[in-house]
Amino acid sequence: MNQEFSFLAGGQWKTSDEKIEIRSPYNGEVAGVTYRAAAGDMEEAIRAADRAFHQMRRLPAYRRAEILGKIIQGIQVHKEEMGRLIALEAGKPIKLARAEVSRAILTFTDGLEESKRIHGELLPLDREASSEGRLALVRRVPVGPVAAITPFNFPLNLVAHKIAPALACGTSMVLKPAPQAPLSALFLARIVDEAGVPPGAFSAMFCSVEVAQPLVTDDRIKVLTFTGSAEVGWALKQKAGKKRVVLELGGNAGVAVCEDADLDFAAQRSAAGGFAFAGQACISVQRIYVHRQVFDTFAEKFLTLVKQLQVGDPLDEATDVGPMISPQDAERAARWVQEAVAGGARLLAGGERDGALFQPTVLTGTNPGMKVCCQEVFAPVVTLEPFEDLQEAVRRMNDSAYGLQAGVFTRDIQAIFQAFDELDVGGLIVNDAPTYRADSMPYGGMKDSGMGREGVRYAIEEMTERKLLVLNLAGHSG
Repeated sequence: MNQEFSFLAGGQWKTSDEKIEIRSPYNGEVAGVTYRAAAGDMEEAIRAADRAFHQMRRLPAYRRAEILGKIIQGIQVHKEEMGRLIALEAGKPIKLARAEVSRAILTFTDGLEESKRIHGELLPLDREASSEGRLALVRRVPVGPVAAITPFNFPLNLVAHKIAPALACGTSMVLKPAPQAPLSALFLARIVDEAGVPPGAFSAMFCSVEVAQPLVTDDRIKVLTFTGSAEVGWALKQKAGKKRVVLELGGNAGVAVCEDADLDFAAQRSAAGGFAFAGQACISVQRIYVHRQVFDTFAEKFLTLVKQLQVGDPLDEATDVGPMISPQDAERAARWVQEAVAGGARLLAGGERDGALFQPTVLTGTNPGMKVCCQEVFAPVVTLEPFEDLQEAVRRMNDSAYGLQAGVFTRDIQAIFQAFDELDVGGLIVNDAPTYRADSMPYGGMKDSGMGREGVRYAIEEMTERKLLVLNLAGHSG
């Protein structure tokens, strides 16, 4: 493929003296070439976003829908090409990369639909005599220019989750894609630009952390939406001043498999949820708790599936688990596993590393203080432990700084609502892995997992605010 991608700053496609090769984490092959933007490019982008916001907020709904429709068409035309680019630059298995492109199409389709139904309210105010003849209109208006910072693990769809709601509600945006995998976002930026977004209303730049700082600190940016690690996200919030901040951060998702669960299905979904894209998702299955009565049976089924997973070339149609994003990340995962084993855990599967490839790994006999339990492993590593009753499983799943999503496999409706009431998570997924996400649902977490919600409808709420108009229809004192 080896395409060249310039960056978009203030309505202009630009290059720089810093030409950067983006290489496959699998074999080092060049996935494409881009250019590093400079501080002057960032200033140009922010100035243009501030200026273009006043045009964007006045775009009628039908024009916003037209732009979003053209973006959908553009992605559809380049669907296979974009899937291969994701597989190359991020190491995502090609079948999962294609699925991500399809999800991005759906995300923009949600944006198109939501652009036409950003509703307000009509409020009667005559609850007391002094307000007779008065009523109020409430409408949602965009807050102001948005800065978006996105991660490598879904380099297209998580970018779509920033752009689609911004265009739907009529605001401008400056995007900083992940440095490890920026090409999919820059490909999408071409499509957005060709769809007729007003000049300067959208910029997308590969740049250093230092150059990106104004996205966090500049008062002309009114909303910061960040997806990434908890450590970075909360640090950005501290620097963001008066901005509205939306954080979609990490997790170490827990699963409870109850004694009445369909164990074959629970094992299948847990294996998929723990090891798809080498465990590099915020809602990857990390901790599995199984009722003691069925622990051995589940463990046998689960380990059989784990050992059948195909590890290797992300462009191979048969591959289930590709490389981690870098050899350094795989080495860190291996070190955490070794620390757990040294602390008394037992290795049931995996544990071997070859460059950026890390074999699907299962541990048991862990304790809550081990890094593989209490931190976000973000690797193909899962712990498997027994529990006596659901109360214990809930307590152990809650014993975490994170609270993004959790899963419970059971047929017991009382157990379902007990878990829903007591688990400190943004979403509970019943009879499926916590890795499940439909792009239209409100997605986000509690505790260190973030603040605010994504999903186009809910992201629009984060990017807009209520504006009130009070009418005195009498208009006179008589």
